[in-house]
Amino acid sequence: MHDIMFEVGTALILVAIASVIAGKLKFSIIPFLIVLGMLVGPHAPTIGIFDFKFIDSQGIIDFLGQIGILFLLFYLGLEFSVQKLIKSGRNIVVGGTVYVALNFALGLAYGFIVQMPLYETLIIAGMLSVSSSAIVAKVLVDLRRTGNSETELILGMILFDDIFLAVFLSIMSGLLLGGATSIGATLLSVCISIGYMLLFFVIARKGPPLLNKWLRITSNEIFIIVVFSVMFFIAGFSEKLHVAEAIGALLFGLALSETEHGERIEQLVVPFRDFFGAVFFFSFGLSIDPTTLGDAFWLAIGAVVLTIIGNLVAGMIAGRRAGLSHKSSLNIGLTIMARGEFTIIVANLGVAGGLSAMIKPFSALYVLILAILGPLLTKESKHIYRGINRIFRWSSPEEKVKRRQSE
Repeated sequence: MHDIMFEVGTALILVAIASVIAGKLKFSIIPFLIVLGMLVGPHAPTIGIFDFKFIDSQGIIDFLGQIGILFLLFYLGLEFSVQKLIKSGRNIVVGGTVYVALNFALGLAYGFIVQMPLYETLIIAGMLSVSSSAIVAKVLVDLRRTGNSETELILGMILFDDIFLAVFLSIMSGLLLGGATSIGATLLSVCISIGYMLLFFVIARKGPPLLNKWLRITSNEIFIIVVFSVMFFIAGFSEKLHVAEAIGALLFGLALSETEHGERIEQLVVPFRDFFGAVFFFSFGLSIDPTTLGDAFWLAIGAVVLTIIGNLVAGMIAGRRAGLSHKSSLNIGLTIMARGEFTIIVANLGVAGGLSAMIKPFSALYVLILAILGPLLTKESKHIYRGINRIFRWSSPEEKVKRRQSE
């Protein structure tokens, strides 16, 4: 037990060091933690008392990573609001639909082109369709673009993408984890998943008065014990219904988002989300053998190219339909290009469902490349726009003069 505790402590120290380095470089910690996890593990050396193989502690680290998934999705549910969706407007719905539909269609086409089986193709399409809320939010803050004209639409499209993720995971959970052996049983499993999700949407709309009453707990200690206990129970119960446990956490967060306690819960959950979320990315990398990445290299590169094209096209369509300039529309496509936590969650669902072993190294490379490339392209959006504008000549002479004066 003492050795296991030391191993876990060593792993957490490594996570802390990688996080500090990422912070110093002002970059997302996600690729740092995934790479760190891949560099250690069963193939790593033992140096004195430090065993970087983490064989004995692998189960505990994986479990801590699972907790990280729950907190990530729970927090996402708290951020989401049924009211916001209703009030978000036509532009967000149109933009979000174009973004999800285009990327999902490209993912399906890519899966069929590389001759993946049906379920693997659906997982790949799902992975290509979900952006990283964490990276997008960080990029907007770091580049001081929260006040830009396109930012509201970007956040709305991310919100729409999160809704798609919830629906997609619910359906795929029914297909992959439901144990169905016939078309009827599969449809029943999917219907249970969707019905379970809709139940929480109803609770989010009709239940706040009762939830407000139950959660009027003065002590933060007791309050957080109650909330987190229910979250873990619902996650576990969801798994019994063959709905991904992470979706159970998201749905519970959704139900609480409409209550008067939403902001209080957010403030209390952020440290847990950040800590266990970091362990999740590390544990994901820990489960990947770097020697297998070469087999998935070209598959990941092809997906990255399709994602770049799909995001730029979707951003331009969404932005122009909303009346934004070509430059702002291009910013949309570049900003939402990053992939991260939710792509990995989709990949993990495929792995849990017993699909191709190629999914894990493919998802690792795909996320790594876009988690690095996405923020860099967003930062250089001004230069990218100039280059593309020379080809398409979007700006009128007057607009070019104004742009030069502003610069």
